[in-house]
Amino acid sequence: MTIQEIRERTNQARELMQRARTEQFAVGAFNVDDQQTLRAIATAAKNLNSPVLVELTHDEVQAIGIKNMRDMVNNYRAELGIEIYLNLDHSPTVETCRRAIDAGFEFIHIDISQADHDASDETIIAATREVVEYARTTGAIVESEPHYFGGSSNLHSEEIDYEEIKKTFSTPEGAARFVADTGIETFAAAVGNLHGKYPVPKILDLELLRQIRQAIDCNISLHGGSGTPREYFEQAARIGVSKININSDLRFAYRTTLEKVLRENPGQYAVVKLMGAVRDAVQTVVEEKISALGSAGKAML
Repeated sequence: MTIQEIRERTNQARELMQRARTEQFAVGAFNVDDQQTLRAIATAAKNLNSPVLVELTHDEVQAIGIKNMRDMVNNYRAELGIEIYLNLDHSPTVETCRRAIDAGFEFIHIDISQADHDASDETIIAATREVVEYARTTGAIVESEPHYFGGSSNLHSEEIDYEEIKKTFSTPEGAARFVADTGIETFAAAVGNLHGKYPVPKILDLELLRQIRQAIDCNISLHGGSGTPREYFEQAARIGVSKININSDLRFAYRTTLEKVLRENPGQYAVVKLMGAVRDAVQTVVEEKISALGSAGKAML
């Protein structure tokens, strides 16, 4: 991609975030583990005419590659005619953010606390500012948060200790201060939206989310969308959340379906013949999330 093409794409992404806020829908940001997951997300976006983000965390970057993912997303965008963007998710280093910006990622999430849960405010702010400044070269939309909040993109067996989790909730004052100190365009709010899938549904503090929305004028994202009841998605979009991340629900559908397919086909070793049902299962989850987020029919190219 030329620098002009990248800037045009980031402008489209910025317009999408504004459109989402104005029209009160949220855009799903779905993690990609492999090409099967990417194809499932892209097909769901095509079927429902929905804009989508696909995203890579550090481990997924290592497995797939930043430039390779950029090319694959471009190919699906052209082939299917879909509004699809790339997000670097929870990047623990400034260097990886720079590489993704150079490759044309429209969204960049710098998260120093991911690698160091005890990182100081000064360290987090300085690194975030550096990424914000570098992103001006392409117009990439930078996201961050002032501290680590819990969970992991996995299947958890423990109950959620909300009294403990509340200690890491965002505050309106803290959000406003962090946005002002860093210049980010997207604030990752913590209001009960733990990463991962738990044995009980998550409970979001919607009143706190409203207060945060009133305190800042930039985009708001919610991580930890897996295992969240649909009504929270709907209300969060009405409050003004533009982006919601979903990972573990896709991974759960992928793995459980793959295990079933392997049990039912013990003599099949052609992997490509085993993956159709897996891809369909992931696509079904993505389509359910798109419907819950209200983004169906909202794509514009």
